[in-house]
Amino acid sequence: MGAAFEYPECRLVAGNPAAFAAAKARFDAKPVDETRFADHSGWNANRTTIAGEVSESGVGTFRGSEKRTITFAPSTRPGWWIRRTDLPEQLDTAVDIANLWTSARNLVLRSGSPHNYLRMVEHIIALKSGLGLDNVVIKTNSGDPPLFDDSSLPLVNAIDRAGMIVTDVPATYITVKEPLAFAGNRGDFLMFLPDDGSRRLRLDVAISWRTIIGDERIAFDVTPETFRYGAYARTNATHRQYQLAWAFGWLFADTRHLGYNKNNILIHGRRRWYGEPRFPVEGTNRFLEPVWHRATLDLLAALSLTGPDRFVGTVVSFRAGHTQDCDAVRYLYRNDLLVKA
Repeated sequence: MGAAFEYPECRLVAGNPAAFAAAKARFDAKPVDETRFADHSGWNANRTTIAGEVSESGVGTFRGSEKRTITFAPSTRPGWWIRRTDLPEQLDTAVDIANLWTSARNLVLRSGSPHNYLRMVEHIIALKSGLGLDNVVIKTNSGDPPLFDDSSLPLVNAIDRAGMIVTDVPATYITVKEPLAFAGNRGDFLMFLPDDGSRRLRLDVAISWRTIIGDERIAFDVTPETFRYGAYARTNATHRQYQLAWAFGWLFADTRHLGYNKNNILIHGRRRWYGEPRFPVEGTNRFLEPVWHRATLDLLAALSLTGPDRFVGTVVSFRAGHTQDCDAVRYLYRNDLLVKA
């Protein structure tokens, strides 16, 4: 491997050392399918917001029979805020790890009343880190966000239509104090490496499935361009998960009336795709849509839970998921392992 992939030794703060070493060896053995590095982050040095309100509508993620709308509005307050317009007595919810209610199946942010929540926020708040968009109010009249056939790309296009403006307030950055690792119990891990002074965010992400997805790995610098590219990647589900959701999902609150279909998610089986996968690898029958979604819209969402600060440095992920991502970010705050960059 080239120098870009020679990572320093990390202090293991969670998990079993032997399990981490074995998982790291598996990760190191995996070839990188695609790299997209940049000379700079593409973010503005000052805090940004949008020039005006802009909305996007789609089927409800959890109420597929109903239309849902989300609106992005400019803000002078630092950070991202969620405003439930149907609950005017409630205060806005800050997009912050302190307000994460659950990460079991998807990220749910909540504050105040138990009804003052927004589900599946990962595909929305990832825009904060991905675009370098600092100050925004998200308006919605439901805890159920809209779902799109083109994943989060319609939201990126909406921000483009509104236009991003630069304030006169300098942006703030945080990074880890030292190289750190978090190991899970299923051959998964996360590594966080400090910023090198460039104030960039670099991701090296690999996944491994016992389906047609197989092993995939990408490494890239987070810029508005790479984020726009990855925002087109849909979430995925196994064919068995998809069938169970449709057969029994109405029994459970977290899947009831799910708006998923074969266009807005990528369904995969052990030997075939159900639908048309995206992000083909030239000259092969492989597709990198799952790993681009994992990196761009899942991992970046957790790294966006840093309040008004931009997270910078390098994050390496192997077979990790929502809960491990968020547990790691929470651990960094709880144990004072972050520093201004």
